Order: sequence, then structure tokens, then C-alpha cells
Amino acid sequence: MNIAIASYAFHGLVRAGAMDLFGYLESCRYRYDLRTADIWNGMLTSSDGAYLVKVKQALAERELVLVNLCVDGPHIWEDDPAVREQHYQTALTYLHAAEVLGAKTLRIDAGVRADHFTSEQFDGIVMRYQEYAQRAYDSGFMVGPENHWGAEVVPANMKRLCEAVAHPGFGVLLHFRGNEGDAMIAPWAMHTHISWEITEHRLETNMQLLRAAGYHGCWSVEHHSGQHEYTMVMGNGAPGGADCSARGHTTQAVARVMRPHSGATWDQLTREEGHHNYALRATRIPNSILTSTWE
Repeated sequence: MNIAIASYAFHGLVRAGAMDLFGYLESCRYRYDLRTADIWNGMLTSSDGAYLVKVKQALAERELVLVNLCVDGPHIWEDDPAVREQHYQTALTYLHAAEVLGAKTLRIDAGVRADHFTSEQFDGIVMRYQEYAQRAYDSGFMVGPENHWGAEVVPANMKRLCEAVAHPGFGVLLHFRGNEGDAMIAPWAMHTHISWEITEHRLETNMQLLRAAGYHGCWSVEHHSGQHEYTMVMGNGAPGGADCSARGHTTQAVARVMRPHSGATWDQLTREEGHHNYALRATRIPNSILTSTWE
């Protein structure tokens, strides 16, 4: 199934010391019945070779495909050349991690906190992405930024960046924003992050426009509240009142849109003995949608 849950959706549990990477992988496989993982590097405690092998084994044991490695920190541009070089070296470490773990996509941001790129910034960012994209392409995955902060939030900037990099190993982690930028960036989408706000208002529209652009990747849900995360990411509702329940999130909503030809009720679709609503394999999503491009 090409639905995933971004591990950042559990950042509150991580901060509280109640979840680690291996707990996340266990939850993906046995709580949510997924075959995918979307790992935020805040859960990776080391880039050591032995640790990465352990993570790779954990993925394999649970029959999980790493659809995205989402990296905060070593964005490409910093005005200080020394810091920029540090970020470059760290990015190379994560490119290696993506290779070891068999990631299908890798998110490394462009940087630049302003709402535009200077010529120097833009040229330097394009150069690095072309380098990263070639390495990713040679190893069978894609790399690129996410439209979620700084200059990356401006759709015209991202379109210009994609056109300048112009490499088959380059793409965008499309964080649906519900504006004209989603359609503008859609042709370069390599992965998605879907927040609860989108599921409340524009989910079907956004998924349709991405499919129309030829997208065959994973639909990855991401929740940001840091509270009641096990239930919130699923959309079963959660303790804490009406507001909390209204934001009960995306996995069910995404699956609903992905089953347009099914006449079954949601309870029928999600029922699995002893597993409450967690068993997504019961959704009877059409095979054309269920079949992941990673398989």
C-alpha cells in the first residue's frame, strides 16, 4: 500500500522519550499495518555504519520500504562559507545513509530564510542539487527540497529551481499547502506530506491534481500537534475534546479518497479482528492504486 506515516508525526513521543526509531517501525507495521516508513532524521541517533545496518535489518524484518528519509539541518545554503561546508559534509553523510537504507527519496532543503534567492545563492544551490541528484540517480533514488520554509514556500522559486536543476534524480517533497503552488510544483513531486488541514478542506482536489501530473509515489501523512499522536495520525478521534477529535487525522482520510469505487462503509473497510481500525489492508482500495511504485 502506498500510504505512509511520517515519523515526525510522533515528535511529541520522541521528545518525551516514549518512542524511538524502532518503536516507530514497529508501529508502522503492526499498529497501522503499513508496508512503508517515512523516517525523519530526528529519530536517527547515529550515522555509524553498524547502526545503519541495524536500521536496515529492522526495515527488512518488518517488510517495510523506506519511501523517504526526511533530513532537517544540513540545508544547502548558509551565508557563512564555513557553515555551508559543514552542511555539505553532513549532507553527504545522509546521502550515504539513504544508500544504505534503500531510501526511495531523500529530502534535503535548499536553505535561505528570505522569500527569494539571490543570484549567488541560487547558483550555489542548483550546483549542489545537481551533484546530489546525480549521486541519488546512480543509487536508484531521488533527492530534493520540501516547500515548507523560507524561499521554498514561494511556488515560483521552487518551479525556477526545478527547471534549473533539470535532473532525473531531483524532485520535490510536495507539502500540500492548498494553494496554486501545489499544481505548479506537482510535475516535480517525488513524495508528499499531507497535513490534517488539507484533509479537512482540499484532500481529494490535491490528490487528483497530483495524479493528473503523473504522480505514482507515496501519500505520506504528517501530524504536527505533538499530542495524542497514536490516534491523531490515524483519524480515530482522540481524547481531549471536540477540537482534538476534529483534527483526528489523515490516514483514514487519505484511504477514503483512494477507494472511490468501493461501496463499503468505513467500519467495514477498516475492521480487522482484534485490531480495531488499525488494519488498513481491509480498505479494498483498487489494485491500480494499492500497488506501490516501489514494488
